[in-house]
This record gives sequence, structure tokens and C-alpha cells, in this order.
Amino acid sequence: MARVKKYFYNPDTHKFEKLVLSWRARLLKILGYLSTSFVTAMIVLAVAYRFLDSPKEKIMKGDVNNLRDQYEPLQSQIDHLNKAIAELEKRDNNIYRNVFEAAPIPDSVRYGKKYSDLDPRQFSYITPEEMLANIKQGIEILTNRVKTQKNSFDTLEHLVKSKEEMLKSIPAIQPVSDKNLNYIASGFGYRIDPIYKTVKMHTGLDFTAPIGTPIYATGNGVVSTAEYDAGGYGNNVVIDHGYGYETLYGHMSKIKVRVGQKVKRGEVIGWIGNTGKSTGPHCHYEVIRNGQKVDPIHFFFSDLTAAEYERMVHIAAASNQSFD
Repeated sequence: MARVKKYFYNPDTHKFEKLVLSWRARLLKILGYLSTSFVTAMIVLAVAYRFLDSPKEKIMKGDVNNLRDQYEPLQSQIDHLNKAIAELEKRDNNIYRNVFEAAPIPDSVRYGKKYSDLDPRQFSYITPEEMLANIKQGIEILTNRVKTQKNSFDTLEHLVKSKEEMLKSIPAIQPVSDKNLNYIASGFGYRIDPIYKTVKMHTGLDFTAPIGTPIYATGNGVVSTAEYDAGGYGNNVVIDHGYGYETLYGHMSKIKVRVGQKVKRGEVIGWIGNTGKSTGPHCHYEVIRNGQKVDPIHFFFSDLTAAEYERMVHIAAASNQSFD
């Protein structure tokens, strides 16, 4: 394309003359063009830098997102394991070590040292390095807790061997044969009273079953009570197991044992009925330790697996109406 020539009208000569720029004007024009181009380029680069990722940044962001996707399920598994071992530790401290009169293990020993709990809401704000550090920390805590729990069980195993007779006496099975856990109707705690319809403390477990279903002694012991209580438990039996333990079995249709009789775990002591203050055939079962009524659900460790125990805890925790 031919270069365009510019002309201007000269009033002095009354002619159109060719426009010739001085070198200074040309220089200024060139500098202006370069400056405009430079500023425009900077603006374009700034916008691109702000809103567009480079190929390397895209790869790095992808890696971070992959790490986060892998981290959250791992953290969820660690949380699940923490809950599982926490239940073992609770039973260890409150039940097993109590049974063998061993001092509970403090949390500072189980954890190794005190760590603060991780906040899942912070997942989107931590770096990959922090994610890995958190996982490593969680694994260290679990490792120490598992090791401590194993040592505790080793200690308890030694105590078991030295206290075999005590183990035979402590309540350890369900008073009614209920392998499928179909008979549990009401658990330990505050429940609705079936007669007065008010919330009252229910101090045992109710096992519903047809009248005549056998009731078993849950540990070796001596029958201390075998009588009829018109105002409450109806036909009931109390067994003194020694070592500070007693068990009570209420609302029987018929009592088989007598006061002073020695019984063994699994021996039939009576049959389910609907006597006393009862709204349906069932066995009201209590565990008494050193004069205090405690939750019997922790004393079925001889005939329940871990999964069955967890299911029983869930069933017994339901806020419902008791049968007595």
C-alpha cells in the first residue's frame, strides 16, 4: 500500500503545500506510539496475571486439589479409628480396670502428649505440607494409643489369670438368651414410667420375652433374696456375687432358687413373668456395684462380640417407656 502524502493550505502563498514533519515532531510521535504500546502491554499482562493461570500454576493447583481429595478421606478414617479406640479406652478405664481394681490410665499417657483436635473446617486453608503433618500427627497419636491399650490389655490378661474365681463371679452374660438382641425393650437411664407417665430413673435393663422364658444367673454367687415384692419387682431374686457385686432379676412368673443357695453363671434361677409393677412380660435386670446401681450394658462381655455390643448400646439408648 502506497504511503499517504499529507498537504496543508498555505495562506501566504495561496497554495496547497506538502506537509513535512520536523525531526523533533517525528521523534515525539514515535515516542508517543511506543509509550502507548508499552502501557497497553502492561495492562494486558496485569490482567492475564491476575485472572489467568500459567501452565505451571494449573499443574500445581491440580496437585493441591488431588492432595486435598486424598487428605479428607484419610482424616475421616483417622477420626473413625479415634472414635473406635476411644470406646475401647472408655470401657478399659471404667469397666475392665475397675473390675480388677487397677488404676485408670490417664489421657496424657495414652496420647503420649497433649495435641489439640483438628478442625475439618480448616481443610481449605492449609498447605499440602500442613496436611501431611496433620496426618503424621494423627497416626503418631493412634500408634501411641494402640500401644498403650495393648499394654493395658496385657496387664489385664495377667490379672485375669490371677483372679479366675473373681471373673467367674462378676456378671458377664445376659440374663435372658438373646443372641439376636430382639428382647431388649428399655435401657438404663431416665425413661417414661409406664404407670405414672412421668420421666423417672430406670435403674436396669428390661428384657421382653414370652412368659416362661428361662432367666439365668449372670455370674457365680449366693442367692441373698428370693421373694415376692407386691409393690415393685414382684417375684424377684438377688444374687450376691462377692467382690462388691450383686444382681437383681425382677417380675418372674416363678422362682426356682432359694435364699442361701449357691448358683453358677448360666444356671436357671427362674422364669419370665409379669408380676409386681409391670405392664408386660419381661425381666428387669440390675447390676449393683458397691451399693450403687450401674448400667448393666457394660457387663455382657462374655457373650457379645464388639459389633453386637455396639448394637446393644444403640438399642438400649433409645428414649422410650420402660416396662416397670
